[in-house]
Order: sequence, then C-alpha cells, then structure tokens
Amino acid sequence: MKLVTWLKNGDEAALGALTGDDDIVDLKAAATLFGMSEAPFESMLSLIRSGEGGLDAARQVMVRISEEGITDLCTPLGAAKLLAPLPVPESVRDAMAFEDHIINCIRVQGLKKLAGIDEAIEKKWGRRYTLARFINRAWYERPVYYKSNRFSVVGHDAEVPIPSYCRRFDYELELGIVIGKAGANIPAARAGEHIFGYTLFNDFSARDEQMQEMKGRLGPAKGKDFNGGNAMGPVLVTRDEIPDPSNITLAARVNGREWSRGSTADMHWSFEEIIQAVSRDETLYPGEFIGSGTCSGRQGRGCGLEMGRFLSSGDTVELVAEGIGTLRNRVI
Repeated sequence: MKLVTWLKNGDEAALGALTGDDDIVDLKAAATLFGMSEAPFESMLSLIRSGEGGLDAARQVMVRISEEGITDLCTPLGAAKLLAPLPVPESVRDAMAFEDHIINCIRVQGLKKLAGIDEAIEKKWGRRYTLARFINRAWYERPVYYKSNRFSVVGHDAEVPIPSYCRRFDYELELGIVIGKAGANIPAARAGEHIFGYTLFNDFSARDEQMQEMKGRLGPAKGKDFNGGNAMGPVLVTRDEIPDPSNITLAARVNGREWSRGSTADMHWSFEEIIQAVSRDETLYPGEFIGSGTCSGRQGRGCGLEMGRFLSSGDTVELVAEGIGTLRNRVI
C-alpha cells in the first residue's frame, strides 16, 4: 500500500491509503463505516506499531472500498494537503551509504586543486589507489550515521526556509526507511523483516555552516538542524510493494531541470547492513526513520555540493523515485 498523512477538513491530520486511481481513502472513517472501530487508524504511527494486524485491517478496508464502489470517503490526491507520511518520527538517523558521495565531497571540499589529479589516478589505476579513498578509509569498516532533529520534518509541497546564517543551501537526493518491528542486534539477513516501508527524503543542508562546525570534529549540527530541514514523502510505501529495493532509480530536479540521478544499486552499505550496525546493543523501535545518505553513483551526483552549485530562494526542488512518486518543496 501507499500510505499518506493528510489534512482532513483543512486542519485535522488523518491517515489515508491510495487507491489505484490515486484517491486518498480516509482509513479511520472507513473503519467506522465498516464496524471496525478497533482498527489502529488514529495515525501513521499507530498503524506502524500495530504490525501486520494493522496492515491486514487496512487492506480489508481498501478491498471493501473498491468492491462496494464507495466514493464519499475518497479525496483526490491532487486536491489534498499532504504532511510528511510520519509527521514526527520516533527518531531520525541519516546514514552515508553511497561511496561516490563521500569521495566526491572529499575531492570538492578537501583536495580542491588536487581533485583532478586524484580523478586521473582513479581512471588509470582504480579508486583503491586514490588519496580520497585513503582519507576515507575508516568509512569502509562499518556503516556510519548521524542523528537529526525529528521535529523539523515537513512533507510534500512544504516551503523550506533558508536559514539566516546560510549562504550555500543544498538538497540531498535520498531514500528513507521506517522501522516497523522492534529489535536489537538484528542480523543483516533478517533486517528486511524490520522495515515497514520506504519514502523519499530530502536532507536539506546549510553547507557553509556544516563545513565550519565539522572542523570541530563533531556534527553536523546547525548544518542540518533547522526548521523544515527534513523533507519526507510524498507517501510511505509498504515493504511488500517494493519488489527490489536494491535497484530503485531516483532523480532530483531543480526548477524542472534534472540535476541528479542515481540508483540504490550503487549503495555500498545496504539498508539491511545499516540496520545491523545501528541495532548493535541498541533496540530499534517502530516509527524510527533511517535515511540512505546522498544517492550518488554511476548515473550522477546526488547533491549540489558535489557539483559546486547551490539553491536560491524561489527554487523548487523535486525528488522522484519509481514506485514512490515525487516529493516537491519550494525554497524560500
């Protein structure tokens, strides 16, 4: 299923599921109509916490809506105001799963004038002999991540203000997962069972602030933490509807022009490996969010920093992924 959180009657956050015609079904209202008052449809988080039982109830509702031709509980997706699918996640972690992203950033920010020489070395002898890989050698030992502000999450079509202290504002093309099943010390081979679903994630970044604070050997902090900095959506797609999460094509457009393209096929660390690393002696709970990190690879570069180009007030950024849709935000 494709699940959304939307504003019903203009101000009431409601849980919905999409029909094949992209209409939003009000799951709570439908459950009341069908005498399913115990169904966990108060919010996205309540549904996630309910596990397979809650999803089965949602599927039953959708089947009856279709079979009985009920339309008065449906709202066209295009006419609805969407929030982030999970408006306030239990936590937000963002990993760095794509090798090309960190290699490109090291060259742009660290090597600078030596970047061209390092790229020539890679072309002739391979990446293993490059200075960027040497600088980055600890990254290959285990998945790494940072924690972000779970209260700065916004959804599709939300406006994202550039922080007052920022002069180099950036987007990041990412895929994200939501945990659906609690567990600690989860082996990678079983980690997929703990994923509830997938969504797009734009980790907006104040690059100049980020680079300054990370000189102190900590962070990112205000480089990532500001109002509207974590955009998610437009929908949360349940795990069963993503047949091959290791081969999803993503793209980013700015003002209608494609800036980035990538694929989860280029992830050095899979979501399963990330879950295994995060859950070492630490319990993961339903409703926690984990981002993939910037999607860069053979098809392109996943953020402006890697290309030396940044966003301006008035720009519209769209992230697109097959099977998930388009997450659109306007920078102000």
